[in-house]
Amino acid sequence: MWPAKPKPDPELLVLFEESARNVQRCSLLLRDLLTDYPEQAPLARDILLCEQEGDRIAHDILHRLAGNGHGRRAALDAADVHALAGALDDIVDYAEEAADQLGLYGVEAPMEQAQEIADVLVGCSEHVAAALRGLRSGAELSPHLVEIHRLENEADRLQRAAVAGLFANGIDPMMLIRWKDIFDTLEAAVDACETVANVLEGISIKRAHR
Repeated sequence: MWPAKPKPDPELLVLFEESARNVQRCSLLLRDLLTDYPEQAPLARDILLCEQEGDRIAHDILHRLAGNGHGRRAALDAADVHALAGALDDIVDYAEEAADQLGLYGVEAPMEQAQEIADVLVGCSEHVAAALRGLRSGAELSPHLVEIHRLENEADRLQRAAVAGLFANGIDPMMLIRWKDIFDTLEAAVDACETVANVLEGISIKRAHR
């Protein structure tokens, strides 16, 4: 007699949706922070709370996975669950790091390029959240994944242009180093969104062949 197929664990998929909503909220807060800094500096605290919430959700996902000894695995491979949880957590970690850098580096005013990358991050987070909803409902993921890849390319372009502008404008070397770090961190947050898309693409392929 063939062994029974693993049954979906709806709670695990709900946790992924919760993580994606946290990513979306964190991205919106970061955009607001960068739009009106330092007046909106207190938002950095809210972003830190999102980072802590992301850690909690990632822990709950992995705890749920480890405790699923009854064939309930959400039809996902353990490696995919680990990779997806980690990438979602990375988005929020990088967003919190960028917010923290503003204070650590004594930034007195935001740069337009940082706001533009933050706008891209918000767009990515919206598609991440939509894709995670689709993962649970069984909807088609590819339109959201394609858009995440497009936005990641846009963030790459913006980051390269922003860093080039720092050198071209001959600003103070210490300010150059600080803003380069911030641009790199913002772009890393968008890269983590693309990692989510890559994992979801792999999951979609596996589902299609089951």
